[in-house]
Amino acid sequence: MPKTSSIRYDTLSIAFHWVTAIAVLAAFILGPGGFGRLLHQGIDPGTQLDILWHESLGILIFAMTALRLLWTAVRPTAPQVAMSSRLRLVSQLVHLLLWTLLLITPITALLTLGSEGAPLTLLGGLRVEKLGLVADSFLAPLADWGDVHSLLGDAIIWLAGLHAVAAVFHHLKLKDGVLVTMVPWIKAPK
Repeated sequence: MPKTSSIRYDTLSIAFHWVTAIAVLAAFILGPGGFGRLLHQGIDPGTQLDILWHESLGILIFAMTALRLLWTAVRPTAPQVAMSSRLRLVSQLVHLLLWTLLLITPITALLTLGSEGAPLTLLGGLRVEKLGLVADSFLAPLADWGDVHSLLGDAIIWLAGLHAVAAVFHHLKLKDGVLVTMVPWIKAPK
């Protein structure tokens, strides 16, 4: 794959970024706050539209993140924006943490379902009644995975919000072109 320098990320990287961001926000909004209560009342969570969407979006987020990681290994060179070494380090740490959360949070959802004996139910009628491998794993009894999943979901939203505020700060205050690299409708600085 040719390595080129640009002021923007390539189209596929931008698409991965924005589809993931929208899916994360939608999954957070549709987060099944009453999941455990439904289970304890004997109600099948898979009959609840918000849970179907939440679980489907979680699988999408995991898949998009895995594909994005693969694409990152072969895509054209990322845009290089001049910034201090301290800002670059903070940026790299925030991105690493975001990527980690985007991969781990859906896994904790599967651990929640497996340890609770709940089905994974997705849009389109796909349903996995029992996540036996997960339920029988050594990880299942180590934590209340529903609480862990909720905490990590909150962490993604807070960190993504900080990430967005930092990008706007770069654009308005530092005027260094960071926001332009991922937002195609913003004009590049001259």
